[in-house]
Amino acid sequence: MLAFTAARLLTTHGVIERPLLLVEQGRTVEISSRDSQPLSAASTRIDFGDALIAPGYVDLHIHGGFGHDVMGDAPETLPTIERFIARHGVTSYFPTTVSAPVDDILRALERLADAIEKCEEDCEKTSGNKRPVRTGRAAPLGIHLEGPFISHARCGVHRPENLLPPRLETFERFWEAARGRIRILTIAPELEGAIELIKTAAARAVCVSLGHSDADFPTAERAIAAGARHATHTFNAMRPLRHRDPGIVGAVLTDARVSADFIADGVHLDPSIIKLIADTKGPEQTVLITDAIAGTGMPDGRYRLGTLDVDVKGNLATSNGRLAGSVLTMDQAVRNLARFAEWDLQHAVAAATRNPARVARSTYKGVLAEGADADFVVLDNDGNVLRTFIGGVDCSA
Repeated sequence: MLAFTAARLLTTHGVIERPLLLVEQGRTVEISSRDSQPLSAASTRIDFGDALIAPGYVDLHIHGGFGHDVMGDAPETLPTIERFIARHGVTSYFPTTVSAPVDDILRALERLADAIEKCEEDCEKTSGNKRPVRTGRAAPLGIHLEGPFISHARCGVHRPENLLPPRLETFERFWEAARGRIRILTIAPELEGAIELIKTAAARAVCVSLGHSDADFPTAERAIAAGARHATHTFNAMRPLRHRDPGIVGAVLTDARVSADFIADGVHLDPSIIKLIADTKGPEQTVLITDAIAGTGMPDGRYRLGTLDVDVKGNLATSNGRLAGSVLTMDQAVRNLARFAEWDLQHAVAAATRNPARVARSTYKGVLAEGADADFVVLDNDGNVLRTFIGGVDCSA
């Protein structure tokens, strides 16, 4: 049994001072305070001094990192990305596709499904449980299908020739290729056939997320009534918010049934807009994503986003002059949210842990609780990641 101690620990219920976190076989066995629970002599203690223990970060929307794109077919692609994001506190993630020719999407979905199933097999051998707990690398929990069911008017850098109308038969092809591993679907609700597809996907427990959309307010509300419950990179690639035409952004901000994610890099959104979203959606429905591409963690240069060439210069990732994902890491996103929204670290961390896990219905991720996976990060008081543990094993190196 491993016993982790620190100055503080974040749970879904608040902060525990002088915590004692007991871990065995990759699971959290017990969480208590050292003031009420003495440390057993049979446990191996690992102490982090004045640091803070927080749940491992969950990224719902990530295209790549450290020179690799999740749609790539090289054997080292996902392992490289997973080791890189783990160093920035991400312990589980949802590899995100981009609009491409159908055959390219199908092949990518098959490869990603293979990776998810291999992760589960590794966990089963280790712990006898199919919940993804794999040491050393962030675990892929499911696939985020971003495109091709998006608006031509708000497609961003998605190539128009790769966009498709939302047809059930097309979605079925994707579903079969992914072997049911699609967990998040970004869709523009104003497209013909979208409402029917939203109902179908929601019935399969897919998180339907509104995005890349030119929908007006009533259309967005119909989509929410049909089962959509989240929004993809809010404000970006969306019909603008106007005072007599609130559009999809107005629906996302005001409808309590919807959570909202956004890219808190200070590039995609002005800090004042980040504060607006955070204040409007509150600490329960605010979600951080990175939308990171292959160029994240790399020097300036040209990288791939699906079939696109993207130029990275500083904090900007662009393709033909348009923003094309980000080079944001989740630890930086947490720090930015705390600063821009004037939130304490506890609430900012929740936007990268509990809230995205809840959106994806990943019960054992994003929380520190008895029976949950022992995925956690060790932070200093400013939110810098000192160590990352996945399944109770240090994977920071």
